[in-house]
Amino acid sequence: MEDRNHSSVTEFILAGLTKQPELQLPLFLLFLGIYVVTVVGNLGMITLIGLSSHLHTPMYYFLSNLSFIDLCHSTVITPKMLVNFVTEKNIISYSECMTQLYFFIVFIIAEGYMLAAMAYDRYAAICNPLLYNVTMSYHRCFQLTVGVYILAIIGSTVHTGFMLRLLFCNTNVVNHYFCDLFPLLELSCSSIYINQLLVILLSAFNILTPSLTILASYVFILSSILQIHSTEGQVQSLQHLQFHISAFAVFSGSAAFMYLQPSSVSSMDQGKVSSVFYTCIVPMLNPLIYSLRNRDVKFALKKLWTVQNV
Repeated sequence: MEDRNHSSVTEFILAGLTKQPELQLPLFLLFLGIYVVTVVGNLGMITLIGLSSHLHTPMYYFLSNLSFIDLCHSTVITPKMLVNFVTEKNIISYSECMTQLYFFIVFIIAEGYMLAAMAYDRYAAICNPLLYNVTMSYHRCFQLTVGVYILAIIGSTVHTGFMLRLLFCNTNVVNHYFCDLFPLLELSCSSIYINQLLVILLSAFNILTPSLTILASYVFILSSILQIHSTEGQVQSLQHLQFHISAFAVFSGSAAFMYLQPSSVSSMDQGKVSSVFYTCIVPMLNPLIYSLRNRDVKFALKKLWTVQNV
């Protein structure tokens, strides 16, 4: 009887981002720089929020969780990606591949829902300021955060569980720089109909639900901003809103391009370029967009710097 609980393939070879030799070193240096900025930026935000008592608010509670997600998300993908640029064959074992897939899905789903929680927090602060402390109590923030991680773990467990049922007995070269859903499904010699259906349905739910939540929140926020009598206040608020929307648009747009269309239609080479945005670029940009343009964060940095130099 055929054993469907094990794969006949014991290791995979990651094809990488490009096969052109002259691009390997420049791309290695580029993505190494991106990863260093990502680690320093997100780890710095977590540390700063933890050390600064006046940043212990719902907004920065969610931001510290987003920084944690971005840090983990990038760490799951980028180090193995960097190996691709300096080795002829980037080999990853079957168990390591499935582990990478599992945690990648956990953090990419969590990213979308955490951004939605942050948008809801801003909606509560701007549209219902008098009830903000009640609406965004500690228990509510904790419940939202737990809900984000539960949804992420459930989604990842479903995807990975169905992936483990497949047999890989053809080629073992993954046309990607990490173990992702569609590139792995292309290698299976089992029926992948259910897996493809799950990818489309769950991706649609996990992309559209946060997107609609964020869109609705920002529509209400925009309506409240336009009622501000001060032109300077309107411009400042609209600038912050613009950066937040741009960050989420890059994340959700690139993810939707990769997952919300059948693999037979999408080009994996285009998919690899698209995935760079939500695996590498967005985790690097989030600390800059949500933090460095924020007066509270700048004040906390100056205060911490002053204390350290006293």
